Formats: sequence, structure tokens, C-alpha cells
Amino acid sequence: MKKNIIICLLILAPLFARNIYFTRSGKVSFFSSTPIEDIKAENEQVTCVLDLDKGEVSFRIPILGFRFRNGLMQEHFNENYMESDIHPNASFKGKINDWHEIDLTNKVRSIALEGTMTIHGVSKVISEKGNISIDNGNISGDANFQIKVADYDVKIPKILRENIAKVIDVDIQLVLKKK
Repeated sequence: MKKNIIICLLILAPLFARNIYFTRSGKVSFFSSTPIEDIKAENEQVTCVLDLDKGEVSFRIPILGFRFRNGLMQEHFNENYMESDIHPNASFKGKINDWHEIDLTNKVRSIALEGTMTIHGVSKVISEKGNISIDNGNISGDANFQIKVADYDVKIPKILRENIAKVIDVDIQLVLKKK
């Protein structure tokens, strides 16, 4: 019996010892500007996990969590463009480059991330820049980047192509707490 407990502890100990930071309330917003119409949406249901030991990061963004100022825009976004019933989440899984060389302090540090972004069922390897810092035991991160709608097979009807930008500005803000 003692032998089984020791074996279980040896197997499970690394899981408890991991240095994981987490949030379920990260914020992502996007902005699309055209001469005809500006489109903006925010989502405060972003889940993010950061493994502080390895510099690995993972995001899950529920598509239905995006809120628009106009209910009809939100409906069209979910039903016609993102098909959120078929593709309910966007995600990113990757790593912070040169993680072990970054001195994580309350001073904001620039970082580069590489990994796989999946939107609308299409996965692409991406490299983006962001910022990270730690304050009062919480890790803050942010990033601003652009996404080409066509890269993720989001179909826009011809009649509406002038209303929706081909490139969307994305902003992410996170505060992660130790799990």
C-alpha cells in the first residue's frame, strides 16, 4: 500500500509543481475600418494559460463571446462569417521565443511568440510580438497584431466586401494569476 502511494506521488508531483499562470477573463478586441463602416467588437471571456517554466502559452477565445455595439452586426458575424455553431472557438498554442533569457520583472518586456493560430477551423503558424511584465504576483501581457480575413477562409459576400476590411486589427490584454 505504501509503495502504491509513493508511486502515485512520484507520478503526480510534477503536475503540482508546475509554475502555471491562468485567466478566464482576458480581453481581446478587434477593429475593422472601411470608408463605409467601422466594425468593433470585444470579448472578455478569453482563457489563457502560461507555463512559466517552459514559456508555453495557450489561448481559447469563444467566438460567441464577442460583443458588438449593433446586435445585427453580432448576428451576422456569428452566423454568416465566423459560423460559430461550426467553429465555436479560436485558439493559439505556442511558445515565447528565448523565454529563459527574459528577465520577468515589473518592467514591461517585449517578447516574440510563435505558434499555431486556429480561426474558423483554419490553422496557420504565426509569429507575433507582444509585451509581458509581472507585478504583485500577477503577469500582465498584451499584443497588437493584424489578421488577414482571407487567411482563415472567412467568406464575405460580394455585396458586403466594401463594408468589411480585408485586414483586421486585433488587441489582446491579459492579467494572469498563479494557478
